[in-house]
Amino acid sequence: MKISTILKEKDKGVSFEFFPPKTEEAKSQFRSVVSGLSRYDPLYASVTYGAGGSTQERTRDTLLMLKKETGLTLMSHLTCIGATKEGMDALLRDYMENGIDNILALRGDLPHDIYEADRTLGDFRYAIDLVRFIKNYDYFSMAVAVYPEGHQEARSLDEDLRHAKEKIDDAGADFAITQMFFDNAYFYDFMDRAGKIGITIPVLPGIMPITDLEKTKKFASFCKATVPASIEKEMIPFIGKPEEMFKKGVELAVRQCEDLLRNGVKYLHFYTLNRAEAAGEILRALKI
Repeated sequence: MKISTILKEKDKGVSFEFFPPKTEEAKSQFRSVVSGLSRYDPLYASVTYGAGGSTQERTRDTLLMLKKETGLTLMSHLTCIGATKEGMDALLRDYMENGIDNILALRGDLPHDIYEADRTLGDFRYAIDLVRFIKNYDYFSMAVAVYPEGHQEARSLDEDLRHAKEKIDDAGADFAITQMFFDNAYFYDFMDRAGKIGITIPVLPGIMPITDLEKTKKFASFCKATVPASIEKEMIPFIGKPEEMFKKGVELAVRQCEDLLRNGVKYLHFYTLNRAEAAGEILRALKI
């Protein structure tokens, strides 16, 4: 089912992002995670797609496994750096044959073995090029990524928001998912600015529970996402105490989600890292 239709029919809900498991053991654990989170009747589940298409086969296999074994609505992430139109056409037609009708269209990060000068390799330079290409098939519901604190390569917040509007208005994206953020003020500011320039599609806030402070800070730094000093202050006492840090991270995420819901946010998108515990505890606390 197309997610664009689901969002029109449901006025609230949650969604989950997974990455494709690498081994048979990981696949077994993954099934357990998906089963555990399925009880929350998610709007959809998405599966990530590595830089330069590095996980293309595993992403496809994971989606088909989930389609066969679950009743979940599924969405494939799809990155376009280094991709050709011919290869993308083959993958999209394969998805169509297998009933995968939702795509999160992304530019993707440059693979480590590709120099910056090689950014133009392939037929797509930016996510908007991929969105326009996919729109021609008249089959997929499409999501795009948006960045409450601005994309790390954007020269300004205004420039970044203009690019988002182009992906939505000019290319035809149906809904958007934000990069993770830890201070809701960034999300509220983004939504205010987006509304002022006429962005009206659903925007799902991306929630990443901080269950490991140092790892999250490293990843957040790469993504240009701010871990507020107030959060660090609350979590530093639990460094070296993983169970206590996990509990504190869940507590903070519950607090974040409660604030979003109080302020009229209808949907929550969870970055699960293929673990059910944090998202499950958050949703139980929220009574969702």
